[in-house]
Amino acid sequence: MNDKSTGRKRLSPKEEAIMDCIWSHGPMFVREIVDRLPEPRPHFNTVSTFVRGLEAKGWLGHEKIGNSYRYYSLVDAAEYRDRLLLGMVERFFNRSYIGFVSSLVREEKISTDELRELIGTIESQRKAGGGKDRKEE
Repeated sequence: MNDKSTGRKRLSPKEEAIMDCIWSHGPMFVREIVDRLPEPRPHFNTVSTFVRGLEAKGWLGHEKIGNSYRYYSLVDAAEYRDRLLLGMVERFFNRSYIGFVSSLVREEKISTDELRELIGTIESQRKAGGGKDRKEE
């Protein structure tokens, strides 16, 4: 699935695991990525192939240090998370965030206290001028 705003494809689970390592720990050499992946760890060459693919797709950049490359993220983790959420809401909830939250309530994935906290956060952001009322958009 392509992200229309950037042209990047959605990450596969293995690509996402590599990006999670870099998002969590900052720039890394391939060996460091391999060491941080869960067991059973993939072979160094496999991870190296994925990393080069992520670089070709615009997810990673690199800097040469000695005879090795240290890879760093070109995409912020929060940006990726937000795009995934937006895509899910558009695809499965007909662009309705109310439908999305209602589904969480219906499946008991979010409590009443958490909803109150969310409403409080939204109201605080609006008072601080950091958020728009969706009806105003």
